[in-house]
Amino acid sequence: MTETANVTETASVTGAAARRAWLTDLPVLLVAVVWGSSYLAAKEVTTAQTVLAVLVLRFAVVLPVLVVAGWRRLRALSGEQIRGAGVLGLILAAIFLLETYGVVHTSATNAGLIISLTMILTPIAESRLRGTRLPRSFVAAAGLSVLGVLLLTQGAGFSEPSLGDLLMLAAAVARTAHVLAMARMRSVRGADAMSLTTVQLSGSVLAFAVLCAAPGTGATPWAAAADFGAAEWAWLLHLSVFCTLFAFFVQMWAVRRTSPSRVSLLLGTEPVWAAVAGIALAGDRPGWLGLLGVALILAGTAWGRGATGPEAPEARDRDQDQDHDRDQDHDQHRDQHPDHDHPGKIRRDLRTTPATGERS
Repeated sequence: MTETANVTETASVTGAAARRAWLTDLPVLLVAVVWGSSYLAAKEVTTAQTVLAVLVLRFAVVLPVLVVAGWRRLRALSGEQIRGAGVLGLILAAIFLLETYGVVHTSATNAGLIISLTMILTPIAESRLRGTRLPRSFVAAAGLSVLGVLLLTQGAGFSEPSLGDLLMLAAAVARTAHVLAMARMRSVRGADAMSLTTVQLSGSVLAFAVLCAAPGTGATPWAAAADFGAAEWAWLLHLSVFCTLFAFFVQMWAVRRTSPSRVSLLLGTEPVWAAVAGIALAGDRPGWLGLLGVALILAGTAWGRGATGPEAPEARDRDQDQDHDRDQDHDQHRDQHPDHDHPGKIRRDLRTTPATGERS
């Protein structure tokens, strides 16, 4: 009887844990879905003449909510952290510009799949910076993804890639630079994720507003807003409310209830939903070669995410030793100059870099 009761109790606990995990996973999966749809949304609401205006309008909706929600923590940022986040904001602005101009000049399917190469480019760039070798399986996965992009962009017959495809590829490179900068910039280590995101987006919007004021850069935000119909406003609010605010707060909520790796794995399904949205809703027809490219990109990025595996022990130990040495240097500097701000102990870990919760 006792053994039976124990088995029943164990099964009950396991079932309850599975249900809790599913309740956590579902909102994160919804983030991946809305991120996948963001390329279609951006394409529907934006033209080549309204890119800057749409970006200003989109984040004008987001920023007040972030400022109000995180005002106390925002005020706690040091000057060094604000300056560092401002620099990241300029990189983020470049990403949004490349992605948004890119999606205007290519299909939603191509945009969502090409940008997913960030998952391949980031480990490659990080390995070069660290001087470490990537596993052969990852190199094979990267090659598979590159072949997939070639087939995707040539689905209608072999020709030069479109301007939009090239811009999306440049955006993937810029996203890689942004991820590595967030992980390596000492000034933003330890900063609150919401505050860091708010300052970055503020810097981006400031850059967009300055560009909008320049002659020949397209419509002003007010003119673009006046021309919007109900459909355009719906797409814009989808980008602002769901692809940015909802995504950011769900990530912050989820990482407190599950592992960052599990969140990352679920968010990694974004390219699948981008392809689904583009083909099912936008009517994209990549052709047989393009469909083969879609399959290769999805397989390559999924394989690549698994092939990188845990950080190599020797690389991790070396990084920790370097951080320890730098911390000692800063402790000595603080003792000699007690009036100077000191950011405190740091921890270098690319996988725990605060997420910014934005997509084009």
